[in-house]
Formats: sequence, C-alpha cells, structure tokens
Amino acid sequence: MDKIRAAVLGGTGLVGQRFIQLLDNHPYIEVVAITGFNSAGSRYGEAVSWTIEGDIPSWATDIIITRPEPDVLKKEGVELAFSALPSSVALDIEVNLVKNGIIVASNASPLRMEPDIPLLNGEVNHDHVVLVREQAKRGWKGVLLKNPNCSTAILTLFLKPLLDAYGIDKVLVTTLQAISGAGLRGLPAMFMVDNLIPYIAKEEWKIENESKKILGKLNNGKIENLEIDITSTTTRVPVIDGHTEVVYIKLANNHDHDIDDVVDTLSSYKSFPQEANLPTAPEAPIIVRKEEDRPQPRLDRLAGNGMSIVVGRLKIYNKNSDIWLRAVILGHNTIRGAAGAAILAYEIYKKYIDMGLIG
Repeated sequence: MDKIRAAVLGGTGLVGQRFIQLLDNHPYIEVVAITGFNSAGSRYGEAVSWTIEGDIPSWATDIIITRPEPDVLKKEGVELAFSALPSSVALDIEVNLVKNGIIVASNASPLRMEPDIPLLNGEVNHDHVVLVREQAKRGWKGVLLKNPNCSTAILTLFLKPLLDAYGIDKVLVTTLQAISGAGLRGLPAMFMVDNLIPYIAKEEWKIENESKKILGKLNNGKIENLEIDITSTTTRVPVIDGHTEVVYIKLANNHDHDIDDVVDTLSSYKSFPQEANLPTAPEAPIIVRKEEDRPQPRLDRLAGNGMSIVVGRLKIYNKNSDIWLRAVILGHNTIRGAAGAAILAYEIYKKYIDMGLIG
C-alpha cells in the first residue's frame, strides 16, 4: 500500500513531538514534512528540544523544517497535515491549507464549534465525520477535522457508555490538569513547584460546551447538541503528563443502578474504532481499576499506549431519591487528548471513505 504523505504542523512543541512519535511506523501514513516558524530551515533533530519518553525517530532527525505554506508542502507531495499549531495562528494557516486541497486533522481550538466541522472523539462520535460533506459549500478542496480539548476528550469517553446505558441528567467535574497541557514553555517552574493553580483560562467553557456537541446526535446532516447540565472547575497541578478528573454524575432515575453493572458497562465498551481495528485505537478504550488508590498519572497515563482512559473510585450515592455516580478518571492529555485523537480522527475519515460512506 502506498502511504499518504503527511506533514506535522508545529512539530517542535509537545503535541508536535507526540505526532512524530505516534506516526512512527504507521501502516498508511508517512511524515515527509515538519513545519515551524523560528526553526524553519533547520534540521528537526537540531531544532527540537525533545522532552517526551523515547528517542526521536531516526527518519525525523534530518527533515528540514519548512513554513506551513501550501505551495511548500505540495512540493513535498503532502496530502494530509496534522496540526499542533497554537490557537493564535492556527485558523488562517489551517484554512489556507484546506482551501488548497489538503486534509487537516487539527488539535487547535478555532472552528471546533462550527456546525460543519466534525469534533471527533473516536469512540464517542465517529459518525459525525460525515459533516465533512458540508465543507464543500465553503469552497474548500480539502477537509478539516478537529479533535476536542484534552479534558473534554477524556471526560466524554467516560460519559458516552453511561449516557447510552442509563441516561445522564447532570455532570459535575473538577480537573487536575498536567503542566504539559500548557505547552513546552507554558508554565515557569516558580508557578508550579509546591503549588496548584485553581483556574485555567477558557478550559471550563470548552469542557461544558464541546462535550454537548460531541455527545450530540447527527440528524439530517446536522448535530443536535445534547441538552445536559455540565459544570466544571479546572485546575493545574504539578504533574508532567496525565489529566485527572473527579466526576459526579446524576444518573437518570428510571433504571436500577448497580455498581457491578456500571463497571461492566464501562470496561466492556467498544466502538467503531475497535470494530474497524484502526491502528491508533486501543483494544480497551476504558479500563476500570478497583484499587482504592488508582488511577494515578505516573502509573496509568500510558494505558493502551496512552489512548485508553483509566477509571477508579467508582461509587453510587442515593441523595434525596437522586442517583449519583462518583468516579476518578485519568487520560493522557497529549495522546488521548491531543495527537492520538487527531490521528484517530483521520483514520476514521479514511475508513469511512473506504466504506463508501463519504463520497
């Protein structure tokens, strides 16, 4: 099989490094270009401050970093771009590439909530990928795929099987987010050592609103957002990788609720990415731990190669005839919540094309 030639946009940052790592030896994607701004013209191996586990893939070290311009990328035969660009510059660059016929799978926030842009969290809403049909009306020759905010990706994967099995009336979530979520140089050590920051700008809005789109239903080519009450509090903690979330869910009251049934509902959950055996999909997207002190970032963030979420501390409460479920959930923010989710989004898109579901 000829591999599709791909670029990584913003390849020297933390999410860019994850793209390079995860695309190493991918069965049908070959990275042939890496873009940057200040580092343009340098060899990748010299320009990057590699900070994630493992070594830089040997094929990446000698790639000369280019600027993210359509003409430059097309000279390299690029048909697909994975974007780790900062939100401040992503919009114009990504749209310019899509207008020029390049498929862009992006981790950046601009356009996530547009009605014709699929906001994909693979196991949760793979069917939303057909929204790309509507993008031709913009005059685009390529397509734009988006993956959600990192905390949203972790949360909605947890919520989906519970929503399907029991119904959900309300969600209260407090996040303990790793410092890698702020980027390679996002937080000085003096801010984080011996400290916790009880607010992250724009994160609460993203969790509360992106989740409703992701969990919504596709109806006649449009997404009907899920009407659900979600309240979030976001905090930054001195952990390198792995977002932890403490979640309370008010379950619908028209079901019997048994904790063993909840465990089975979560741990047995699989979806289209598993059924289609997509390369980046974990065998078990949700792993339930029964130990009282799990999940923990250092022990659990690489479960399923970083694409699984790990759930623990499950407990059911009956409060004034309302049924609440408590859980602590953990996911790798730069893999499940960023680069891995974007790669999986493209794999879903390709599979839908192969199946004739997108013309």
